[in-house]
Amino acid sequence: MTEQRPLGSGFGPTTTAAEVIAGQDLRGKVAIVTGGYSGLGLVAAQTLAAAGAEVVVPARDQTRAQASTAGGPPLQLESLDLMDPESIDAFAGRFLDSGRPLHLLINNAGIMAPPLTRDARGYESQFSTNHLGHFQLTARLWPALQRAGGARVVQVSSRGHARGGVTLEDVNYERRGYDGPEAYAQAKSANVLFAVELDARGRADGVRAFAVHPGGIMTNLGRYVSTERLRAFDIIDDDGKPVVDPSRDRKSPEQGAATIVWCAVSPQLDGKGGVYCEDCDIARTVPGDGSPGPGVRPWAIDREIAGKLWALSETLTGVRFL
Repeated sequence: MTEQRPLGSGFGPTTTAAEVIAGQDLRGKVAIVTGGYSGLGLVAAQTLAAAGAEVVVPARDQTRAQASTAGGPPLQLESLDLMDPESIDAFAGRFLDSGRPLHLLINNAGIMAPPLTRDARGYESQFSTNHLGHFQLTARLWPALQRAGGARVVQVSSRGHARGGVTLEDVNYERRGYDGPEAYAQAKSANVLFAVELDARGRADGVRAFAVHPGGIMTNLGRYVSTERLRAFDIIDDDGKPVVDPSRDRKSPEQGAATIVWCAVSPQLDGKGGVYCEDCDIARTVPGDGSPGPGVRPWAIDREIAGKLWALSETLTGVRFL
């Protein structure tokens, strides 16, 4: 695992995805971006496609995906529901049958702080969608990642992980009271832990993994959050318009997607992995004392916890990985 400390990348909070990728030619590269038809995922997918990559965007809502991607760089739309194991297997099977390598897998799709909802297995929806769905998807796509001869997996996490880690004994809120933001924090911590363990296990196959905090951006992810709460967190102003102030981690979608794209393609990260990144650089580690602000909390990069989460994820999904 790469040391969790900034590189001094030369980029920062105001950097855009287009600036990160400037001058790169991705022709011959294949990418999958989950949730790549809205918000940050759409910017990331279009940025990669504009640089020449073949970009596959799996989406649950095909009508919405077709409308939102029309007129931009060409994206290949596919069907996928991350809360449905059969849908995940079917999508991965179709991709594997194409014989293509997979150079970039950006696990971006997610939900945030909905009312308590469960999938068909009884699993809490945020943990199911944000973590388990991407765990299973990555496992099923592993042969294509190996075939690339050098691949990257990017887990889109959040500074929201600072609110708390993964409660391994009750990840699905079967024995404790449900709290939407707390469950979101658990899922986002799981995203980072997955990157830590995946990088350690995949390194020998040339697959490196990263976790990303993109920034505070007003996207459809916040659809379950009340207007009052969005104002309280300074995500929108009194007129309901998105607040853009990168110095306070309030970013435009183009700025928010920059760290995702940086982790996916930057040569500065060659030979590195297993780290949490923000503002187009590796983040520093900060104490888990409940204070807000930048940096990654210890519970999200703990290798022992990461290994236990991996084992639990295999049990819950029934998918043996690597």
